[in-house]
Amino acid sequence: MEKMGAAGALVFMLVFMYGVADAKLVQNFYSSSCPLVESIVKQVVVTKISQTFVTVPATLRLFFHDCFVKGCDASIMIQSSKGDAEKDAPDNLSLAGDGFDTVIKAKQAVEAVCPGVVSCADVLAIAARDVVSLSGGPFFNVELGRLDGLVSLASNVPGNLPQPDFSLNLLSWIFRKNNLTEADMVALSGAHTLGFSHCSKFSSRLYNFSSSRTMDPTLNPAYAQQLMSQCPQTVDPTIAVQLDPVTSLTFDNVYYKNLVDGKGLLTSDQTLFSSRRSRQMVRDFAANQTKFFVAFASAMVKLGRLQAKTGSQGEIRSNCAAFNA
Repeated sequence: MEKMGAAGALVFMLVFMYGVADAKLVQNFYSSSCPLVESIVKQVVVTKISQTFVTVPATLRLFFHDCFVKGCDASIMIQSSKGDAEKDAPDNLSLAGDGFDTVIKAKQAVEAVCPGVVSCADVLAIAARDVVSLSGGPFFNVELGRLDGLVSLASNVPGNLPQPDFSLNLLSWIFRKNNLTEADMVALSGAHTLGFSHCSKFSSRLYNFSSSRTMDPTLNPAYAQQLMSQCPQTVDPTIAVQLDPVTSLTFDNVYYKNLVDGKGLLTSDQTLFSSRRSRQMVRDFAANQTKFFVAFASAMVKLGRLQAKTGSQGEIRSNCAAFNA
């Protein structure tokens, strides 16, 4: 195993003393070994956002996709010449390059100050928090101490990521697999207050909903007409529309207000309000942004704990896109 520095040694010690199952992520993990890590990452994120706002939803989505497949271990970052790494899976091909670029640049900046100490997985977790807070969302303390994973396979992705046509039951099932509750799922879905989706992901709601209905009846009629103008049936497959048509550049609770108004872009969005089981949570978040922010921050911390790698399960990569030699 590569020499990991003081932070990696501490992780190894925790594993040796308490066992892998009991090893914990902690706040201020790098307080001695790399005390400036969070400010270094934040500065890179600020610069990236000033260059393109796509950095915000791209980095946040990258964190979700990484954590839901074998845990938060930066396996999503690996590039393979064979095209068989996690990022090469069909479900990950739409991940915007700005998210990857943010992590790579932040890691390089951290390495210049604290070489061999901070994992790419931790850099991604910090950056995901920062894009939320810098776009108007909540600031929360990130638990750190992850190692970077040693496996990145496209074959691990199918069946592990939520799909745009999922019902509430399917969404709840895939979140529950990751030790996240239905309440966590509703809160984390609020990330769709930012970002965009390609027309192909929701066009069936407009033109081919069922054998008896052309259009999804849960769609607000005026919103449906707007979407049809943006996404005609002959649309270029590269065209995408904002997930939140009202405040697309701000992390806020308008996403939930949109759901109440029938303006959820994806089936997996609108089902949160269409389904009785989750409807009240949507109403609560729509009425109280602070309540949403608290729930989102809590769920993000829980998400970040998924299958954290420790000891011989991981390493601290020098290059986020490649395993150590």
